Amino acid sequence: MEHLIRPVRADEWRQVRELRLLALRDPAAPVAFLETYENAVKRPDDFWQDRAAGSAAPGGSVRQFIAEGPDGAWAGSVTVLIEEPGTQGVLGPGPSVRQAHLVGVFVRAEFRGTGVTEALFSAAVGWARAVDGEGAGVERVRLFVHEDNPRAEAFYRKFGFVPSGEVAPVPGDPGAREREMVLERVAV
Repeated sequence: MEHLIRPVRADEWRQVRELRLLALRDPAAPVAFLETYENAVKRPDDFWQDRAAGSAAPGGSVRQFIAEGPDGAWAGSVTVLIEEPGTQGVLGPGPSVRQAHLVGVFVRAEFRGTGVTEALFSAAVGWARAVDGEGAGVERVRLFVHEDNPRAEAFYRKFGFVPSGEVAPVPGDPGAREREMVLERVAV
């Protein structure tokens, strides 16, 4: 793999916007994201500037990782949200333990199956595990996968995520469900 995996920088808001809009036009977008292209494209520049700055802030609870090719083009991205006990979760009740929540997973079609997704996930999980700078990090990493997204679920299982048994309704899609998958900290 020829891609550099790194956190996004605050001044890269245009690239953050471009990649997100591309992701929302992907054929899997309806079962992969809770946002639509139509809504995202209307967002003002300051939204994207804030999003990039928040994902790049040292010591913050959000980090977006990108896969940058030798030509500077971005092949994909994943965002990590640190969730503290007692806070509201993205899809329902908050966590009982300190955890990371992976969201916004997207890799351009031409880079799927090349190791880019694995590298992005390794960086995201590695950062989450050491997020406090002391190496303690989070107790677990979670994500949600739409019940109609078997390709994504297969990758998550291959990476080591397992179903927790928890499900959440999909906002704006009555009757559809997202399944929680978790990656527990392995005792060494």
